[in-house]
Amino acid sequence: MQVPETLRYSEEHEWVLITDGVATIGITDHAQEELGDIVFVELPALGAVLTKTATLGVVESVKAVSDVYAPIGGTVTTVNERLTSNPEIINEDPYGEGWMVKVSVTDTIEVDGLMTAAQYREFVAQEKA
Repeated sequence: MQVPETLRYSEEHEWVLITDGVATIGITDHAQEELGDIVFVELPALGAVLTKTATLGVVESVKAVSDVYAPIGGTVTTVNERLTSNPEIINEDPYGEGWMVKVSVTDTIEVDGLMTAAQYREFVAQEKA
């Protein structure tokens, strides 16, 4: 399981990268492994206002349909349209080309509430126990 040190993580298995007030959000390597082969992705519309823990989108795999939750609040500025026709990109590169949305951050303090890589690894280990 890959857990890049530069990202922050939610208990719902989303990751966040903050760059100049913009949060790039996707699902973690652990989440995509648990889901299996992803066959469909539903993403929010540009300009959608997300609140922390609200549903951001849906990921459907051969095993299950799962909601994706906003780890922080903000306004959707960019959607990864490639996922619409190639959802398997999330399986292949969850922390790179498999990102889902970019959001202008409403409250940077929400980022502080997310887990570090070390905390996330421990969280996943406890979930599996």
